[in-house]
Amino acid sequence: MARTRPARNRSSLAHQVRYALSHPDKVPAHVRRLARDTWLRLRHRDHIAYYRAVMASDAARDPKAAVGHNPSAESWERIGRLQFDYLLRHGLEPGHRMLDIGCGNLRAGRLFIGHLDTGNYYGIDISPAILLAAQDTLVREGLQAKLPHLTLADDLTFAFLPEAHFDVVHAHSVFSHSPRHVIEECFAHVGRILAPGGFFDFTFDRTEGEEHQVLHEDFYYRTETLVGLAARHGLTARFMDDWEDLPHRQSKLRVTAVSEAARTVAP
Repeated sequence: MARTRPARNRSSLAHQVRYALSHPDKVPAHVRRLARDTWLRLRHRDHIAYYRAVMASDAARDPKAAVGHNPSAESWERIGRLQFDYLLRHGLEPGHRMLDIGCGNLRAGRLFIGHLDTGNYYGIDISPAILLAAQDTLVREGLQAKLPHLTLADDLTFAFLPEAHFDVVHAHSVFSHSPRHVIEECFAHVGRILAPGGFFDFTFDRTEGEEHQVLHEDFYYRTETLVGLAARHGLTARFMDDWEDLPHRQSKLRVTAVSEAARTVAP
């Protein structure tokens, strides 16, 4: 299977013109996104507040539309299964305690909840609308007895969570929508909540050229930038090559505390 290719600069005028000429049917949707971006940026200077409003707008159209662009039921199921199967291969056990950052409407979370022991899944999200959709998923999947924790969060300091508690921290398609200061805030605090031998997996939109963003919704980073940010906060990050062979456009890094870096944290 083809490996993930790093993104070209999607913010450049040349790329936008080429894309518009090649995909004229997608121009109206982009114009609507641009208009929404302009309006929401005027109303919300803080990025968390801004992206919460984006999620509310998407969820009002379709709860699944707030998790990926125009997903089908099939793609929603497939991408959730992709995340679950990957962590299962990397040693996720029922007794592990897991924090799912940006849990959304439980696209993957429903599978993690089913696999983990009762009470061991913690999902946080910035969007009240999408957490209500997550509750609907729990009911539909019959997972109420697993007592997952679903919590609204306003930042990534994890101040309400206990020290050295989580064996696995997971963030799928979160940093792809996050400016640098939000990612650095997460790195500054995630080491405190990682259990000994635990790890933090996250995906990101990778570029090998100029780092850039499209509107305020999509951010593209070089691998070395994120590795360097992690090191600044006493963490070691390594590129997950085996993820690159999977059918997903984003790349993945695994972060461990420096004191644990020499250990094999997953088979």
